[in-house]
Amino acid sequence: MEPHPQKESVPEVSVVLPALDEERTIGECICKIQEVFTKNAIDGEIIVADSSTDKTSQIAAALGARVIRPKKSGYGNAYLAGFAEARGHYIVMGDSDNTYDFYDIPKMIAPLKTGADFVVGSRFKGIIHTGSMTALHQYIGNPLLTWMLNFIFHTQYSDTHSGFRAITREALDRLPLKTVGMEFASEMLVMASKECIKITEVPIDYYPRVTPSKLHSFADGWRHIRFVLLMKPLPFVAVPGFLFFVIGLLLMGFFALQGDVESSHLHTFILGAILVMGGMQVILTGFLMKTYSVVHGYETKAGIIVDLMQYSNLEKFLVLGAALFFAGVIVGLNILIHWVAVGFGFLSEISTAIISLILIVSGIQVFLFAVFQSMMLLNENNGHA
Repeated sequence: MEPHPQKESVPEVSVVLPALDEERTIGECICKIQEVFTKNAIDGEIIVADSSTDKTSQIAAALGARVIRPKKSGYGNAYLAGFAEARGHYIVMGDSDNTYDFYDIPKMIAPLKTGADFVVGSRFKGIIHTGSMTALHQYIGNPLLTWMLNFIFHTQYSDTHSGFRAITREALDRLPLKTVGMEFASEMLVMASKECIKITEVPIDYYPRVTPSKLHSFADGWRHIRFVLLMKPLPFVAVPGFLFFVIGLLLMGFFALQGDVESSHLHTFILGAILVMGGMQVILTGFLMKTYSVVHGYETKAGIIVDLMQYSNLEKFLVLGAALFFAGVIVGLNILIHWVAVGFGFLSEISTAIISLILIVSGIQVFLFAVFQSMMLLNENNGHA
């Protein structure tokens, strides 16, 4: 994170509210926060990162909040813009739709004053009021995505998509947050865990929205899954691909040794070929995802990815891809020559044709992998480009 702007007076708490057409609720949210500031003698500020087309900005400004306009739309962009403007020692995050109870702000920042760095308000440890969350989200979507993040990153969150959070300025500045959409919620938790900051959860209440939800269940869910896979592409993409590849090779090898593939085991032989080609594609895609993650600062270079980011090794992949391709072409030409030799008559060379196809397709896959890998490294200035 970029350091917050230097001002003469530094408030204790900054509340950052992303807003998108919330004119019906933004006023109540701001009034609650101001009431909390007054009753608890908190020197605080309210920042509304507004991308609305309605009167949200005017209402917020009239009530004394500082309104900023993010340069780009998106949940993550709104928070990144708000964080850059926040000056408080403690930063509280909350939605502008009045689904979170801002009277709980003292409960959220209390752990920060006793040693915690990051506090997540857990709806699943608190009360989810009737009508506030659809059954799909409450019993499938949120629990599944929470389990997935916990399983992959060895964390113990109970609610990874809660929008009510509090964090110290020092801890926030340690998080390399980049994502611009709804996956920002997952990124923040993943990065916090990777940075080993002290995290705790507190139970909160979750209330129904007054206006229709801006969430898109499947699109936003996919964004979270995509981000999580981007952070761990090798064990969850490349490794399954490798298993498919090996199983395919074993199937093809076993039945090739049995002989007479065309008349007895052709369909299984074709299945093996599909697994080999599909597995190869998945393996290479996993490596491309890992490289993307490293180039964009989500992960550090480690293990095999260091070798794959060397241009000298990428050139070897280009040569390997070309060799596989031309080997497949040669095998295919042998079939053609054999066909000519038998006077263009009946020919039973299906297994050989399948091998030719595998070599050609694998060659193209490896060649294009090297090309795409090289393109991603064009702007690397760390000795590997």
